[in-house]
Amino acid sequence: MSHSRKSDSLLIADAGLTRQGGPDRAVVDVAVGILLKPNGTFLLTSRPQGKVYAGYWEFPGGKLEAGESVEQALARELSEELGIQVAVRDVQLWKQQLVDYPHALVRLNFCKIFNWEGELQMREQQEAAWQTLPAMVQPVLPGTVPVLAWLAEESGFVGATHTV
Repeated sequence: MSHSRKSDSLLIADAGLTRQGGPDRAVVDVAVGILLKPNGTFLLTSRPQGKVYAGYWEFPGGKLEAGESVEQALARELSEELGIQVAVRDVQLWKQQLVDYPHALVRLNFCKIFNWEGELQMREQQEAAWQTLPAMVQPVLPGTVPVLAWLAEESGFVGATHTV
C-alpha cells in the first residue's frame, strides 16, 4: 500500500470568486472514497440539492468529525450517504489534495476501497454512476479532476479523463 501524500500541492477552484472566511480560514479535512470494482469501474455520485456545487459529480465521502481518523470518517460517511458497510481495515489511504474552494479550504484524503457490503442506497437523493475513463457524467467537481488523472496514470489510460 502506497501513501503518496500531496498535501503541499494546492488546487484553486473558481479562482475569480471571493473566498469565504478570508486568507486565514481553517483547513477542513474530508475523507473521500474511491470505490473500485474488479472490472476497473469506479463510483461517482452527484452532490445533493441544497449543498454547495449541487449537481456536480464527485467521489463520495464527507468531513471528519472530532476524534475520527480518515478511515473511520469514510466508513461512517459511506454508511450514512450510500447505505454500504466498509470495514476500516479495508480503507486504503492513497493521496491527499488541498483544494481552495470559494466556500472552504479543504484537504481531501483520498482512499481506495475494494471491499464493501450492501447495495447502494441514495440516502441524500443523490445520483450514482459507475464510470470508466473517460468519466461521462458532468459537470465534475474540481477536486475530483486530479483523481481521474491519477487513475489514468496508474492504468496507462491516455486522453481526456472526463467530458466537459
